[in-house]
Amino acid sequence: MAITLTIEVHREFTVSASIGTVFDLLSDVPRSAGFFPKVDQLIDLDNDSFQWEMEKISVGKHSLQSIYACHYDSNKATGSIVWKAVKGVGNGLVSGSWQLTETAEGTHIVFATEARMTLPLPSLLKLAISPVVKHEFNGLVDTYTQNLKTEFSR
Repeated sequence: MAITLTIEVHREFTVSASIGTVFDLLSDVPRSAGFFPKVDQLIDLDNDSFQWEMEKISVGKHSLQSIYACHYDSNKATGSIVWKAVKGVGNGLVSGSWQLTETAEGTHIVFATEARMTLPLPSLLKLAISPVVKHEFNGLVDTYTQNLKTEFSR
């Protein structure tokens, strides 16, 4: 048995770094992934595609691991970095984008992502587990954006 959860996350923030500096870091997936917590392994699948394997987390007596792959398309002229799910890899489908806008203060950053995860749990646990998994995912994104803010303020 398995349950499927969909998680949407949206964050906006402004940093003092130039749009070029921000774009260069965020469009370099391995470098950017270094700021994301609890990544066990990032595997280069070639052609701007990467497989993400997250560290296992324990939820009660269950141990869960998210594995998914994304294809990345970066466009410096428009300040966008878009990722789309690669189907057939792991237990998740993750898509999203970074949208960068130059401002007088530096760079305004909009982050949006949607993750659809299939977890090997009995359907009876969905109501109990869903908030825990969503909280964990939001916490990872919050740590990631805070790590990036710190990096861009150097």
